[in-house]
Amino acid sequence: MASTNDLKNGLVLNLDGELWAVVEFQHVKPGKGGAFVRTTLKNVLSGKVVDKTFNAGTKVETATVDKRTMQYLYQDGDDFIFMDLSTFDQIPVPSGTVGEAANYLLPEAEATVATHEGVPLYIELPTSVFLEVTYTEPGLQGDRSTGGTKPATVETGATVNVPLFITTGEKIKVDTRDGRYLGRS
Repeated sequence: MASTNDLKNGLVLNLDGELWAVVEFQHVKPGKGGAFVRTTLKNVLSGKVVDKTFNAGTKVETATVDKRTMQYLYQDGDDFIFMDLSTFDQIPVPSGTVGEAANYLLPEAEATVATHEGVPLYIELPTSVFLEVTYTEPGLQGDRSTGGTKPATVETGATVNVPLFITTGEKIKVDTRDGRYLGRS
């Protein structure tokens, strides 16, 4: 348990059985009446963002979220198997928890896995990864200076929009947050 006076960004609270991360908080002491704390909370699982106000000094339940660097090993049905690099324990992470990150996840890649009481909550990838283009249409002669893009399929099966000069077999740098092409390796 913690007091609302102890809130800080990134702290995870357990409210009504759901986990909420503090995105922003502000202590407000109006001229009249009691002080309160205005917060912006993000649901750890769904990503929903809400604004919530607490009276100053109110007790709130905190949750322990364990973040560890793990190595992705392989996919087993709907589960992605990760190995803890310090203990070598393997844990299955459901595909729903991995979500869009699966588009940029290669075997032996490292990722941060956040767990609460042994249950995987989410994974964080590095902000960019290098992936090989497995298929893309050839660029037409004269199109290279137009600055246009074309779709390219990368080794994970994801589709990334790349400049016209990129060819099959090249390694490209991709932003894992939004799937943008960042450059060649």
